[in-house]
Amino acid sequence: MANRGRVDLENWIAQLRKGALEFAVMLLLQEGRKYGLELIQTLEKIPGLIVTEGTIYPLLNRLKEEGWLATEWVESQAGPPRKYYHLTAQGRQRLEAMIHHWQEFSSSLNDLIESKVRV
Repeated sequence: MANRGRVDLENWIAQLRKGALEFAVMLLLQEGRKYGLELIQTLEKIPGLIVTEGTIYPLLNRLKEEGWLATEWVESQAGPPRKYYHLTAQGRQRLEAMIHHWQEFSSSLNDLIESKVRV
């Protein structure tokens, strides 16, 4: 039974990371255009986020299909051209809404955590 509890917790953590990844990518692109490997290297520095090419590129493609990102190819001085991603106007609006909802949601959860800690 203890093993099942650990597996359930690991599944919950995986879903939490997956949900946060889209938000983190869009936050990074708010700063300006970035290419895929650059995003991976930046996200790997965030504790708890596990990012691979197999997760980031499908996510970037989905966000592009939804109209939140656009791409452009840029010649590189060190190798082949790089595909850069940036937020569209629609993506910026989406990110603003995500930030607003995240702040409300995380504040409410933090309040709940603090109220339970005091009990």
